[in-house]
Parts: sequence; C-alpha cells; structure tokens
Amino acid sequence: MIRINLLPYREEKKKAGAKRQVLIGLVAFGGLFLLAASIHIYMVMGVAKLEAEVKLARVQLDALIKVTGDLEKFKADKELLEKKIGIIKDLEKNRTYPVHIMDELASRISPQSEWLTSVTKKDNNLRVKGVAVNNPAIAQFMKRLEDSPYIGTVDLISSKQTVISGVKLMGFVLLCTAEKG
Repeated sequence: MIRINLLPYREEKKKAGAKRQVLIGLVAFGGLFLLAASIHIYMVMGVAKLEAEVKLARVQLDALIKVTGDLEKFKADKELLEKKIGIIKDLEKNRTYPVHIMDELASRISPQSEWLTSVTKKDNNLRVKGVAVNNPAIAQFMKRLEDSPYIGTVDLISSKQTVISGVKLMGFVLLCTAEKG
C-alpha cells in the first residue's frame, strides 16, 4: 500500500530554513551596520580630536611666531646698540688724543725762541705754523717734536724771514705725522 503524506513537512522545512536564512541575514546585516556605525563614530571622533590638535598647534605656532618676531626685533636692536657702543668707545678712546697733541706741542716749544701761530690737523697730518728767532731754533723745535710719542716724522715745508713789530723773525711751516701713542 502506498501512503501519501499530505502534510507539507518539506515546505515547512523549507519555510523554516528560509526564515532561518532571513534571520541570519538580518543579524549579519545588523552586525555589519553596527560595525560600520562604530567605525564611522570612531573616525569622526578621531577627526575631531585631530582638528582640536591642529587648532592648538596653530595657536602655539602663532605664539611662537610672535616670540620669534620679537626675537628678531631684539636682535636688530642689539646690533644697533652694539654699533652705537662701538662708536662711543671709539670716541672715548680718541677723546684725549687732541689734548695730548696740544700738550706735546706746548711742552716741546721754547717760549723764548719759538711761537706757534696755528695748528691744523687733516687726516693723520698736522700742519704747524709759527715763528722763531732763527733757523737753529726751528731745527731744535723739530728735534724735540720727533721725540714725542704722539708725533712721528717732522718735515720742514717752508722757512722765510718775516718782520713782526719791527723785529726780524723766521716764519716756518712744519708737516708732522700724528701717531697713536
């Protein structure tokens, strides 16, 4: 005898298998969606954190640029001040030099036989004009000037007889090199 089973157990099995597959698909899709959402949230939080770090770095960079700008200004000011100090030191060093030259001229002249009428300095040369009693007095004055640590060579440019207040005297012009003593 042939038995026919009219109960749809295979269809029920197929429906149950299909339901299970749909359920597994939904769970897999939901898991994938949760995974994608969590990765997205993680990336957004990472980007936000990096943007905050960039903002902080820009603030620090602006502060450092201001400091380096101030530093460059201070360097320029320092260089300017060093130049001014150098000029002041040079002036201070050379301040007493003309006094020494005049002192040497005054101490090496004999008031009984020589008199100075003018002294001019141009660059490193002194031009000394004066009058003397005679030529040997001029020669003696030149020797005394050459002994000075502030005066180098002494050359006689001219010597000629002049009359001052009825007295015959010798007018002279000397060219001297000034030295740092």
